[in-house]
Amino acid sequence: MKLSIVSPEKTLYSGDVVSVAVPGTKGRFEVLDNHAPIISSLQAGQLTYKGDEEVTLDIAGGFINVADNRVSICVELADKQAGKQ
Repeated sequence: MKLSIVSPEKTLYSGDVVSVAVPGTKGRFEVLDNHAPIISSLQAGQLTYKGDEEVTLDIAGGFINVADNRVSICVELADKQAGKQ
């Protein structure tokens, strides 16, 4: 599936992945191929995606939109992560 992660500053990732795990405001959840459409807010925590390798980002919050095997995430990076980007 296609994943796009953006912050107010820049695009953090755009490419193919096999899974995405996010800290939803109602609890952590994982998105896999053919996931049902969903729009959800995200709380502070770790966003993890798996493509060729597993990558983890610390986020302060954001939103996720899933539809037709496309995952779009808009995040505010946590302070400690923002300095690394």
